[in-house]
Amino acid sequence: MCLAVPGKVVEIREEDGTRMGRVDFGGVLKDVCLEYLPDLEVGEYTIVHVGFALQRLDEESAMQSLELYRKLGALEEEFGDQWGLAARQAGERRPPGTEWQRADEMGEVPG
Repeated sequence: MCLAVPGKVVEIREEDGTRMGRVDFGGVLKDVCLEYLPDLEVGEYTIVHVGFALQRLDEESAMQSLELYRKLGALEEEFGDQWGLAARQAGERRPPGTEWQRADEMGEVPG
């Protein structure tokens, strides 16, 4: 499933002439193209779909959406731990070497 997921912009940079940012999706950090929102700033929230920031979003709406996605298990399905998800669905243990950590567990989430 592909979702349009809200996230918080934690970094903005230019990469090969393209405005890019690092966006925090409830602890999962992803690089996102910010070209469609040229005035988006660090600390603001945006809705992201297939790697593109599409719309600015207020913090309250972003938090409500993230909590709903989290309850539904959609964040894990959308952003990672595909090995863990597949193993659970098959009733098996995950293969060795496929451990998955959230960005905050790796110390990558800015304070």
